[in-house]
Amino acid sequence: MIEGEQYAIETFGSTGRGIVYEDIDCSHYMREFDWDDTTPIRDSKARGLLNVINREYGTLAWCRKWLEEHFPRHLRPLKSLVDLGIVTAYPPLSDINGCYTA
Repeated sequence: MIEGEQYAIETFGSTGRGIVYEDIDCSHYMREFDWDDTTPIRDSKARGLLNVINREYGTLAWCRKWLEEHFPRHLRPLKSLVDLGIVTAYPPLSDINGCYTA
């Protein structure tokens, strides 16, 4: 730590064990802020999806269901963008079944 730096500490409340893990079904994503547009995107559908993401959300976080209106068949192109490191997936944090996390 250096004087003048700021850090955020996020706490997670849970009615379960209090130990969270990244769940499988991801619905929230964000385009990388530092991404440079020199990364080759060979898939034309992934390029089209990236254009929609840039136009609609920029570097703000967004939910996968919001893409339905603009790009209905987005699952495979989205996976390509995540694999290329252009988009980051933020999976939900879960505890044991039946409990709540916040």
